[in-house]
Formats: sequence, C-alpha cells, structure tokens
Amino acid sequence: MRAKGKARGFTLIEMMIVIVIMAVLLSLALPMYTTSITRTKEARLHHNLVTLNNLIQQYSLDKKQAPQALDDLVSAGYLKSIPDDITGSNTTWQTDQEEPEKAMNPDQTGIASVHSGSDQTSLDGTAYSSWVK
Repeated sequence: MRAKGKARGFTLIEMMIVIVIMAVLLSLALPMYTTSITRTKEARLHHNLVTLNNLIQQYSLDKKQAPQALDDLVSAGYLKSIPDDITGSNTTWQTDQEEPEKAMNPDQTGIASVHSGSDQTSLDGTAYSSWVK
C-alpha cells in the first residue's frame, strides 16, 4: 500500500526535463528537414529545366521552327501540362528567344530555352534564374 498523501504523477522538474530534451532534439532536426525539402525542390527544378529544354529542341526539330510559347508544347502533345517552376507556379518561367541567324526559320523566331523566373538563390549560392539544363 502507498503512503497516505503521496500523489501519483510527474513532478514539475521531470516534466521540464522532458520538454527541454524534446526542444533540443527538434532544434537539431528542423534545419535538416528544411534543407531536405529545399534539395527536393531544387532537384525537381533541375528535372523540369532539362525536360522543358529538351522538348523545345525536339519540337523545333520536328516542326522546323521553334515554339512561340510554352503552351505550344502542350497543344502539340509534347507535354500534358507545363510543369511548375521552383516558385510553385507554371507562369513564372522566363524564355530566351532564338537569335534570327541561328533559327531554323529566320522569319519566325521562337523560344530557344527556358530558365526559372525566381529571384531566390539555391543552397549552393547560385541564383535559380541562372540555372540551365
């Protein structure tokens, strides 16, 4: 039997120790979590850049002229939809126009390549907008 008057449960000190230990573990894990999320977004951006630029080249070779807009890739069946930029939107892609002397059809230049429209920098310190396939 228990002594009379002795309450069951945790003391305030025990609870404080547990809370401090949990806070320390969270403060160690949170930066690693956010870094892994950023690395995943950067890998997706790289994949989308490679895909879009390869499809622009393929479209240009097939049609003998470059696409006028990214929507041309969708309407021609090269893509189901335009992938998202690292910003989370598919409307922020920046396009680079063909130079007339390098274009397949000099009378009608189009998109030569795309890059990100984000003004943020990556984990390695480079701007996302400077990334090319």
